Amino acid sequence: MRILVINGPNLNLLGQREPELYGSVTLADIETLLTARADELGVELWCAQSNDEGEIVTLIQEHGDFDALIINAGGYTHTSVAIADAIAATQLLTVEVHLSNIYKREEFRHHSYVAAVAWGQIAGLGYHGYLSALDSLHRRLTEDAASA
Repeated sequence: MRILVINGPNLNLLGQREPELYGSVTLADIETLLTARADELGVELWCAQSNDEGEIVTLIQEHGDFDALIINAGGYTHTSVAIADAIAATQLLTVEVHLSNIYKREEFRHHSYVAAVAWGQIAGLGYHGYLSALDSLHRRLTEDAASA
């Protein structure tokens, strides 16, 4: 079982950028926690971060043979048809994650192009959302394999 984790623009600044909103945990901390949990589950995890929309699209396309995707598209969540189209084209089982609750923030953040092509969305749980996404995808993929 292989799961791709993509973090979008400015998530490389976690721990420094608006800690009152995003917390003090860094992206490296999140990736370490995810990798440890993936190891427990027997999941191969591949993590990437990019501030570039085109690079995110390319990463999704190049890893379309993976079993699932966890994505926090950052600001591109609300603007990128291209990222949503790449997810739809690859048909990756996708969980969208946001550290903050995007529905309790500015109005422009309430719309997600990614949500329209995702299996699920987790918002507002901080870094725990990533772990919940991993556990949920593992459970779904395991159940799908058992029923095949």
